[in-house]
Amino acid sequence: MIRVGVVGLGSMGQTHIGAYLKTPGVEVVAIADNNAARLSGKEKAGGNIEGQGKGGLDYAKVRKYDEGMKLIADPDIDLIDICLHTPLHLEYALAALKAGKHLLVEKPLARTAADAQKLVEAAKTAKGISMCAMCMRFWPGWTWLKDVVDSRQYGKVLSAKFRRVASHPGGPFYTNGDACGGAALDLHIHDTDFIQYVFGKPQAVSSAGYSKHTNAIDHIVTRYQYSDIPMVVAEGGWSMADGFGFKMQYTINFEKATAIFDIGAKDQLLLVENGATQAVAIDSAMGYDHEIRYLVDCIQNNRKPTTVTLESAALSVKIVEAEVESIKQNGQYVKID
Repeated sequence: MIRVGVVGLGSMGQTHIGAYLKTPGVEVVAIADNNAARLSGKEKAGGNIEGQGKGGLDYAKVRKYDEGMKLIADPDIDLIDICLHTPLHLEYALAALKAGKHLLVEKPLARTAADAQKLVEAAKTAKGISMCAMCMRFWPGWTWLKDVVDSRQYGKVLSAKFRRVASHPGGPFYTNGDACGGAALDLHIHDTDFIQYVFGKPQAVSSAGYSKHTNAIDHIVTRYQYSDIPMVVAEGGWSMADGFGFKMQYTINFEKATAIFDIGAKDQLLLVENGATQAVAIDSAMGYDHEIRYLVDCIQNNRKPTTVTLESAALSVKIVEAEVESIKQNGQYVKID
């Protein structure tokens, strides 16, 4: 049995707890949060997707710590799951690695590409298995896309457009661009990461964007440059009016078909081919469930994760930083070294 300690009981901490409760061979034995109401279970954070933040933990059966470092020091915990605010990822992840624990870090891997690289280097000599929670790599409908791009079942990709936009979530963390990195780093990074996962590292990026709720970039549109794909574009932001809701979509045009995903649609994934449109059956589980099961399986079999590596998660932070730099340069292409 893999014994898990979750550090941070916000929306993603609760979402991860819910996923662990569905996964055989794992048990949440400890939680940590400096918010007493959350630590007691009296207060719970919500999410922007139905199914997020559900939790379900029996608080009477777990050890509780008012500070994450105390949980990390607990010798009876095998896997540390860090769901703290982004600037704290580096400090707590390094502590978990030093303690010899297995590690899951919520996205983004770190606040800066330089800090992300420090985690990459530290994990190379660490005892435990490490992964970053880049959930789109496991999301139903998105895993389908990865498979058909790799197999070229519908020919080459001619264009790919991704869109992830929402109202601002509010709260002190999400209004502090220095802390959260704005929507570019906190929200849009999902699509940046998936794009480099499916198509490889882009040669360069060109972006436009603006600030609205923070001093960072809150709405961004990026073109990713590839030599073999004419157009790859992603839009992301949390600058929409209150009540707008959350949109997560893609449209991929292949040589022989067009695929459309919309998380808000009755049939989330549609395929247009040979003059007809058909729904593609996808798993009803969310990517969080699949990523947790994948990591647990890797730990149980002492196998280093390959679907998400710390190196690739660090690269996604680096690409986002290049996108932000492109905005500062009025949309000039910025190369990805």
